[in-house]
Amino acid sequence: MSQQTMTAVEKSAISKISWRLVPFVALMFFINFLDRTAISFAGPNGMTQDLGLTGVQFGLASGIFFIGYILLEVPSNLALHKFGARRWLARIMISWGIVSLLFTWVSSVEGLYTLRLLLGIAEAGFFPGAILYLSMWVPGRHRSKILSLFYLAQPLTVVFGAPLAAGLIEQHGLFGLDGWRVMFLGVSVPAILIGIAALFWLVDSPRQAKWLTAEEKTWLTNELEAEH
Repeated sequence: MSQQTMTAVEKSAISKISWRLVPFVALMFFINFLDRTAISFAGPNGMTQDLGLTGVQFGLASGIFFIGYILLEVPSNLALHKFGARRWLARIMISWGIVSLLFTWVSSVEGLYTLRLLLGIAEAGFFPGAILYLSMWVPGRHRSKILSLFYLAQPLTVVFGAPLAAGLIEQHGLFGLDGWRVMFLGVSVPAILIGIAALFWLVDSPRQAKWLTAEEKTWLTNELEAEH
């Protein structure tokens, strides 16, 4: 295969990965960041008053998330290697979506603490797992570009996530729920749905990607194995 053909195959393969995988994983991260920060929107919009939270209790509820997140970070990534990135990232997302959904009906301070701790446990390993997953798809010389596209999801969460959360809170009375409860409902359901979709959209390795040509699969596999 000529160097010119190799260059064409390389450009084509990286372009397909950039458009097929990066936006979807970035969407997962967008929802991830929104779910973990939803409490910051709910607090001043009725949750603190409805649950009778003091400033200290609200701070503890916000921070307790990271206890479970830190403790399960390494075990979660070990599990990712064992079960495969596709299934494990989808499992993480569905799990945190279910926990986040339960915030819709939280009724006590103790319940809030419990759910925040469980949310941290459920989300543990997602961010480094997503980075590892994308890194497994591209050679080192393309990795910074691919990951920089992925990182764009975080500032976009602030730009679009805050208005989205505010819009959901304004739907006070929907399904008979307070606005902040509607918000938790609205940000958790997409996590469950996208988590299920990830099982069908994501692929564990270039060899299994039906949307790559045989030449692209061969080039990617050879490049990644040589680096490994």
